[in-house]
This record gives sequence, structure tokens and C-alpha cells, in this order.
Amino acid sequence: MDVRLKAFERLLNIMDELREKCPWDKKQTLESLSLLTIEETYELVDAIHEGDMEELKGEIGDLMLHLVFYSKIASEKKSFDITDVLNGVCDKLVHRHPHIYGDVVAEDEEAVLKNWEQLKLQEKGKTSILQGVPKSLPSMVKAYRIQEKVKQVGFQWEEIEDVWDKVEEELGELQVTIDDRESSERIADEFGDVVFALINYARYLKIDPEAALEKTNKKFMRRFKYIEDHATKPLTELSLDEMDELWDEAKGLEKEQ
Repeated sequence: MDVRLKAFERLLNIMDELREKCPWDKKQTLESLSLLTIEETYELVDAIHEGDMEELKGEIGDLMLHLVFYSKIASEKKSFDITDVLNGVCDKLVHRHPHIYGDVVAEDEEAVLKNWEQLKLQEKGKTSILQGVPKSLPSMVKAYRIQEKVKQVGFQWEEIEDVWDKVEEELGELQVTIDDRESSERIADEFGDVVFALINYARYLKIDPEAALEKTNKKFMRRFKYIEDHATKPLTELSLDEMDELWDEAKGLEKEQ
């Protein structure tokens, strides 16, 4: 037997045993697992960003366990089982890759993605390509996916300069609402437009805005930790100038490394 199939069969058998004998596993439902799955997904992404392949291997296993668990619960409900899940995704992949399994020509990545979106609309009878964007996605990821979706039907600027002009336009509108002392709700609306425009600009720069922001978060935390570690008195007693001096020290040390 193929070692991959043997390993997967082992996981399925363990899942059956746990569902039958383990008090915790027996209690789980689709709903109770869902939040844990979100946590596991973020842990997987953390491992990717850290470049830790050993950790990544473990996180992939944890997420795979969850997928098997969902399939097990569904099979108990007589809805579907893991075989249906695997055959379903295989059928979908074959159908959505007619340039591989059919006679459609797709010369580049853009053509592949455009065909993919059109086939999804046909399969599910959707009336909008945006119906495929999950409602529960984090807002920054959702904005990026929305922009990627509408790109497939040509709804985007051709030149990156136009994208930056839009960022500046939105920044100007935000400043006007602040200067005019408009409601906090109105200011928040304009702020959201700025963020959306910046995410779009990141997309044109081929930057993952979520990963870029996380990198900045880590950089900020690292530098602030330096302030905490090297302060000669409690932070509440330090002036902003004193903290800025330590901040600059931290930046300088990073440049030397």
C-alpha cells in the first residue's frame, strides 16, 4: 500500500476510536470545533511566517485532523463522509482546470484565475462573483479577496499610478472630514476607504498587506521591548523624548545586525 494512503487510513482509524472512546472527542460538534479550527489556521499561518518547517508540519497535521473530524461528525449525521469530501474536491479540481483536463487554452495565471471564477459562478448558480467571499474573513483579508475577485472581470486600474492617486484622494477626503469636525461615524467611513485603497495599492505592489502589517507589529513589539528592558526607571516616569531615544537605539541595533 502507498505509504500516504496507509498514513491517512491510520488517521481515520484513530479518529473513529477517539470519537467512540474519548469523553472530549465524543462531545464535540461542528459548532464547537469551528472556533478551534480558526485558531489552528492562525497557528499554521504563524508557522509559515516564521519559516519554521517543523512547526508547519505539526500545524498541517492539526488542521487535517479537524477536517477529518468534521467529516466524521457529518457521516454520523448521514450527510456525507470523508470519501464524499475527497471525491468532491477531486471532481471540482478536474472541472475547474479545463486547460489541463479539457481542451481550453490558458496561457498564463490570469487566464486560469478568470476561468476559475467563471466556472464557480456556473457551478453554484451565483449571480455575483463576490458571493464567494466568506463573510467571516478578517476585514483586511476580505478586502484583498474582494479586490482579487473583481479583478477577474476587469474592474481595476491599468496603471499603478492611478491606484496611488486613489490613495491620495481618499487621504484628502479623510482629512476634510477631520478638519470639518464631522461625526466619528463619518470619519470612520473615510478611514475605511483609505485602508481599502492602501490594500489595493499593496496588491499592485505584489505585497501581502496582512503579512506586511504583521511584520510591522513584530518590529514594534521588539523595539518597545527594548525600551522596557533598558529603561532606568518605570516607563510611566519616562518622558516621551527619553523613550524615543531608546527607540532609536533599538532601530540602530537592528541596522547593525
